Amino acid sequence: MVRTVEEQWADVAAAVRMLPSVELPLADAAGRTLAADVTAAVDIPVWENSAMDGFAVRYDDVVAAAADAPVSLRVVADVPAGSDLDPPLRPGEAARIMTGAPVPAAADAIVPFEDTRGGLADSLHTVAVLAAPSARGAHIRRRGEDATRGDVVLPAGVRLGSWQLAAAAAAGVSAVPATRAPRVAVFSTGDELVAPGEPLRRGQIPESNATLLAALVAEADAEVVLRGVVRDDEDEFRAALAAAAERGADVVLTSGGVSAGAFEVVKNTLGDAADIRFSAVAMQPGKPQGFGVLPGGALFFGLPGNPVSVAVSFEVFVRPALLRMQRRSHVHRPVLRVRAAAGWRTPSGRRQYVPVRLDRTDAAGWTTEPATAGGSRSHLAGGLGRAEAFAVVPADVEKVEPGDTVEVMLLT
Repeated sequence: MVRTVEEQWADVAAAVRMLPSVELPLADAAGRTLAADVTAAVDIPVWENSAMDGFAVRYDDVVAAAADAPVSLRVVADVPAGSDLDPPLRPGEAARIMTGAPVPAAADAIVPFEDTRGGLADSLHTVAVLAAPSARGAHIRRRGEDATRGDVVLPAGVRLGSWQLAAAAAAGVSAVPATRAPRVAVFSTGDELVAPGEPLRRGQIPESNATLLAALVAEADAEVVLRGVVRDDEDEFRAALAAAAERGADVVLTSGGVSAGAFEVVKNTLGDAADIRFSAVAMQPGKPQGFGVLPGGALFFGLPGNPVSVAVSFEVFVRPALLRMQRRSHVHRPVLRVRAAAGWRTPSGRRQYVPVRLDRTDAAGWTTEPATAGGSRSHLAGGLGRAEAFAVVPADVEKVEPGDTVEVMLLT
């Protein structure tokens, strides 16, 4: 019985168990997923500070300043960034101030150096203001205008990238609760596989799936704890599974050995396991799929052997599962609708995933075309290097014509 992509994903989603969280210093949290909201420990900004290098002034003193009617002020203090000074300002007085420095309580505007005669070089005692500030409060960053203490600055479920870590630091937070990285074992299966760069005899091919999967796992913020090539030998495959369990793998990924042939080592070894199911899924490429839970509790994904099938299967099933384990709020790739610049044929009754390139130069909108002349055929590994997305074509579409609107799953 052929299953839909949605039915297969429903089984995967139901089997995923969330990983525990740990408290991590910001320096160690990059790439992790936030397990709980982060709230500001301080206001952002912490105090009212200057947005410009210039002079902190009383607005009423300079409201009439102009190039032909400059206002002269006595400079009574210097306030550099990091200073805790709060100099009093009487009428007719100003404080020289630098960007980021706290604004004196008596000041209610900043005059940039550019709006004075002499600027920084001639302002130790007096300053001539040549232009009035645009309004009271000009060039002053208000305390708490971005966030106030107790506000949520990062919601649970977000990936802690550079911007998110900076936001936490700016909020006075030094450590965050984050899920640990999933531990993943990756195995390619097949007697025909030879390490890249090694001499090939007839029938052999360079092994690329382990390289592909290990990189995809890392991009999903998971950790590869074991990686190898397994021959078409059931005892060797069982030993590989045992080694993965010893390494504490949360997920085991295999490529190859799940189809209907006579030497399908993965299917032959696990085909009778109660918690492993081998299915035909209505998708191209990637029709043969194995999924379930191994005796130790690790999720098992038995992917097809051809490289494009591996890439598609990972994006559709494995990557979302890894992100779900990490409590990520969004687990699926973003999807856009763009015009097809070229046409291609589609398989009857199967959802098609085509590696495509994107052209972003058309003023009328993005367009897309297959990354290789062979479309979605599963063995065309070279085309993956040119792909930026997968075009996702519904099962009931018989052909994509130039100019048709298609959905593309962005990969970068």
